[in-house]
Amino acid sequence: MSKELSYTIEEVSQLLKVSKLTLYDLVKKGELPVFRVGRQMRIDAKDLDNYIKNHKTNQNTTFPPSVADPHRNETKDSHNIVISGQDLVLDILGKHIEKNSAYKPLRSFTGSLNSLISMYNGEGDIVSLHLFDGDTGEYNLPYIKKILVGYRFILINLLSRKAGFYVKKGNPLKLTSWTDLKRENLKIINREKGSGARILLDEQLRINEISSRNIQGYEHEETNHISVASAVSAGKVDVGVGIEKAAKIVSVDFVPLITEQYDLVILKTPETERLISTVKEILSSNQFQSEVNSFGDYDISQTGKIIYETY
Repeated sequence: MSKELSYTIEEVSQLLKVSKLTLYDLVKKGELPVFRVGRQMRIDAKDLDNYIKNHKTNQNTTFPPSVADPHRNETKDSHNIVISGQDLVLDILGKHIEKNSAYKPLRSFTGSLNSLISMYNGEGDIVSLHLFDGDTGEYNLPYIKKILVGYRFILINLLSRKAGFYVKKGNPLKLTSWTDLKRENLKIINREKGSGARILLDEQLRINEISSRNIQGYEHEETNHISVASAVSAGKVDVGVGIEKAAKIVSVDFVPLITEQYDLVILKTPETERLISTVKEILSSNQFQSEVNSFGDYDISQTGKIIYETY
């Protein structure tokens, strides 16, 4: 086999200076071919070159519909959907969707807030959220109501899970609450802007009147729970914020501080009626809930419950 150059979605996103969800949108519409290596999608360099050549234009050239309106409705023959979020449970959901319907799930690992904004801009089909609002103590709905203005949507619970501190084995600094972040010389590692963990940390700093400027490492960002927990495990930092599951994978100690409500939001349109029905059936099924429960560290008592729905 000849050695052909190929790129990940993230690499193409950086090359073209566009969001990853924009690329997933092109893949969904069949405009940009991909192939899979395990769970990872890759784009052949030749296919990327062809796409660029086919979409070059000048002042006298009219844009094809896909470029003039990148968020147009999918054709009836298109069944690809994008599920955003990082939790492993979303892979299980994607597997069940593919097994029980004509949809072909694609995965985006973009953070909650950025995914929600992308949904407002016409990108993304199923967005997973764990966005804490410090003023109400609620998860997700306060953000959705502010961002998905003018859209009809349904919010469905996927699961609940613990969030808190990753600390070194034995918790030598005895970190037990958000106010411990006021300590001098405490070094943290942060998540990227737009992620649920970053929102949680920033809201807790705000309501506990802690200035981020006084926290060492606040500007140091990682893009997933595993990387944050690994930095703590390696002794690079004292603490990070994330979910319980990653702590057990990396083998650091975990200090639970809050129970997160992890939900799914789907826009309500004539085109998504079948998708919503499929997702509701899967979430309520014994098979799906049994698989999630076998992971441990997840609360499925509200799985499938409709949290909010516009009509």
